[in-house]
Order: sequence, then structure tokens, then C-alpha cells
Amino acid sequence: MLSSLYIENIAVIEKCQIDFSRGFTVLTGETGAGKSIVIDAINAVLGQRIARDMIRTGAASAYVSAVFNDISPQACQVMEQLGYQLEEDGTLLLQREISASSGKSGCRINGRPAPLSAVRELGACLLAIHGQNASLDLLDAQRHILYLDSMGELEPLRSEYQSAYRRMCRLREEYQRLNTDEAAKARRIDLLQYQIDELESAALEPGETERLTERKSVLTHAEKIMSALQEASQALNGEEDFGGALSLLEQAAGNVEAAARYYPTMLDTAQRLHNALYEVEDCAAELRSFADEVAYDPQELDEIEARLDVLYRLGQKYGETTEEMLDYLANAKQELEDISLSGEKKQVLKQQWEEAARQAEKLADTLSLRRKKVAGAFSQQVGQELQFLNMPGVSFQVSQQSCPLNSLGKDEVVFLISANPGEPPKPLSKIASGGELSRIMLAIKTVLADKDEIATLIFDEVDTGVSGGAAQKIGLKLKEVSHHRQVICVTHLAQIAALADRHLLIEKAVHDGRTFTQVRALDFAGRSEELARIIGGVQITELTLNNAAEMLRLAGIKETDNK
Repeated sequence: MLSSLYIENIAVIEKCQIDFSRGFTVLTGETGAGKSIVIDAINAVLGQRIARDMIRTGAASAYVSAVFNDISPQACQVMEQLGYQLEEDGTLLLQREISASSGKSGCRINGRPAPLSAVRELGACLLAIHGQNASLDLLDAQRHILYLDSMGELEPLRSEYQSAYRRMCRLREEYQRLNTDEAAKARRIDLLQYQIDELESAALEPGETERLTERKSVLTHAEKIMSALQEASQALNGEEDFGGALSLLEQAAGNVEAAARYYPTMLDTAQRLHNALYEVEDCAAELRSFADEVAYDPQELDEIEARLDVLYRLGQKYGETTEEMLDYLANAKQELEDISLSGEKKQVLKQQWEEAARQAEKLADTLSLRRKKVAGAFSQQVGQELQFLNMPGVSFQVSQQSCPLNSLGKDEVVFLISANPGEPPKPLSKIASGGELSRIMLAIKTVLADKDEIATLIFDEVDTGVSGGAAQKIGLKLKEVSHHRQVICVTHLAQIAALADRHLLIEKAVHDGRTFTQVRALDFAGRSEELARIIGGVQITELTLNNAAEMLRLAGIKETDNK
């Protein structure tokens, strides 16, 4: 449930901390005080769109945070899938900051950066807002079938069907991919065979281009390399007229060794000189070997250049390196094999596809029959709730028509209402007003009270267009729903506000030419005054106050109750 909400620099709200509790909470206040801004802030922290002009004038950014506790298993599962975890105390913190200059926003889940889509997905499991013009779920016919499945607890069966449906679609796509035009298939075979022959005749070797390029460089600069090797060899081996490094090292090692007979401390130096002599002798031998390898061969250079030209031309078509060309060759062989065997594979795939289609159809039939049984009970119970909510002339029905298989089955489910006796039922989106949508949603939520895992429901002006006894019944129904989950309601009616467990007042004031909004919890006396304002308007009499207090007492609110 929503535990607390902090709002900073959104419209007329500079800074505001709102603490919520379990049960039924109402928010009231004069028109323009900022009730809708609180709802907008909640929408924002749940990842919904927020306009940049909602940021308070003069502020660099706006900020909203919300703390939730008693997180449902469904929300925990979504968090885990998104890669987040609850805090050690089991709470969840959502944060969002919107920049005034760029309009961009940054979101966090328990202090860790999160994409807006992740916050939106998680928010949908935590809280649902139903307003007179925002009950989009009811206007979206695709959502109706989900309500029906929730009523009948058909989600496991639907999930089983969806797995079968996805398998059927995958097999169908594979079959159609193999079942291509025969002429196109023949052209593809010719092309693949040509490419395979060209690559195989080249006898490619991994790393060949690099090796040949290096060898070409050696042969191209053979004269310079040989000259350097000869000079190095002369320096080590010497010539007739002078000794080289080897003879000088040998002489130095012998002299030091002779001196060491009289000065033993020099034995280590003598040994090191001998080691150096051995190392230089090895280097001299390697130089002779290098000279043999570098020997210039014009024919070898021509062959290397011709081979590199072949590799370059192949690389233009099949990949820059021999490894990429060899991968292309392997893929071409596999594709050619697939096409060559497509007749056999196609037959197997067709059988698998048909079997998967039968399985999906069977599960869809079962799902459809179960939905048909649920639809009658759902219509009846929602109808009873609507009767209680003073909508006696409204007839609620569930239309279930067959349609081609899709991700939800083979049913097209639409909620229909008839606003007046004798009128044919029509889809909700065609006929229901904003106030009717809110009450219908309230009726549905009541029916699904023990099925839905969303812990917090917010009803924004669900009382629009009603008064008197109808308003009180809406309040009683909200109170009933709050026994199973947290209910927060923005209302203008005293009949609803009096039934709440907790009453929050949204007030607007002007200081130094700026408008500020604050939210405070009301005690019994404060609630009486606010109810009296709602009932009596500007002139609040003692009789109005007494009437308001009596409404609270009849609702079970005691004068000793805390805020």
C-alpha cells in the first residue's frame, strides 16, 4: 500500500509530505486547491507522462517520491524480473525528478537508477487510479477479458494456452519460411552453390592474410634486412683485421676468471660474463638463421601478391578476414542443406504445426467455455453492485463472441451497458459518461475485491453527477472495498467524506504574492468543519456544524479518534 508521498515544486505545491494509512482515506478541498495536482504527482512517480509546464514557476526541477509497504507477491515478482529488490524493512521507494530546462526525467527504484518503462511496469502492480475521465481500462475492450479471467481465476489456464499459442505461431513461421516460391528457391540454391564452390576452391586458412602480409613485408624489404643482419653479424663475429663482440667477451671472461684465482669475490662476475658470452653466441646463431629466411626470392613474392589479391577479392564479398569468410562458407553450406532438405523438414514442420494448432484450439475452447460460465455470474454480481450504487436503470452485460485465435484465446469480450430500460446494450466506450465509468469500475472492483492483487485504489471524483442517497451508497461501497485494500478517494461530497477512516484536507494560501498548497490530516472537529463547508458553502451555521458532526457519528467516527 501507499505509505507516504512527497511532492516538491509541482504546480502550486512547493513542498508537501502526505502520510497515508490503511483503510479508507478521503481528500477534500476547495476547487483549485490542488487535489488534481496530488493525483498528477502520484501518476508521475508511477512513470506516467507529466507535462513540463507542471513544474512550479521559477523552480529548476520538480521531484516526487512515494513509499510503499506490504508489497504484493505479484509486485515482488515484477521487481525481481526487473533486477530490483525490496529494502531490508520490506519497503519500496519510487523517486522521479523532472528538469524544467530539458523536460527530461530521472527515475529510481530503491535508490537505484531505473528506466521509465520499468517504473511504469512496477507501478501498475502497486496502485490503480480511477477517475471520471481516466477509467481507460474500461474503455479498452482488450482489458475486459482480463477482468473476466480474474473473476474466474482463469489466469493459469490462459497462461497454458498462451504457451501453446506461441509454439503454434513459431512453427507456422518456420513452415512458411521453408514453403517459399520454387523459382526463388532454385535461384537461391544456384547462388549458394556458386559461393560455396568459390570459397572452397580458395582453400582458405585461418590467419592466412595476416601471415602473407607479414611475409610480403619481409621480402619487399629483404635488401635492407640483409644489410642490417650482415653488419650485426660482423659486430658479433668480427673480421680478419679486428675481433668482434664474441672474442672480446671471451677474452674478458678469461681474464676475470684468472684474476678470481687470487680474488675469489670476482668469481660471480666471471660467471656472469660467461653467461653473457653464451647468450651472444645464441644471438649470432639466430642472425644466421634469419639471413637464410630473408633470402630474396622474386617468384615467392609474386605468388604471395597473387594470393593476397585473391583473398582481397573474396573479402569484398564474404568478409574482411579469413575467419569471417570461413564463417560465411559454413552458413552457406547449412542454408543449402536446409533448402535441399526443406521438403522433408517442411512435412515434419507441417505436422508439428498442425498438432500445435490442435492443442492451442483445444485449450482455447476450454478457456472459452470457462469464460462463458464466469460471464453470467460476473454480469449478475456487477449488476447488483450497480443497483446498490443507485444505477437501477443500467443493465450490465458481458458480450462474448468467437474470433480467430490470438494471444488471449478465441474470444472477443466486451462489456455492454444499457443506460435506460428498453434500450439495446452498447459498448461502454459508446455510451458511458465519466461518472458512470467511475461507478462501474467501483462495482467491478468490489466484485473482484478478493481476486485483484493491486493493494491501493485511488478514485478521483467518483461522485461526479451524483448526490443524496446515491452518494452515500458510493461511500459505503468504497468503505466495503477498503476492507480488502487501501482506498483513497478525492471527493466533493460530504456523504462520502463522512464515511472515511481518515480525512486529509488540501488547502491553498497566498504568501508574498505566491500561491502555496498544503495537506493536513483532520481530527473530529476539523472534519466537522470541512463537512460543514462542503454542505453549507460560505455561510456555515451552528446547525450545519451539528449536522456534519452527526454524519460522522452515524458513520462510526468518534470525537476521540486521532487524525
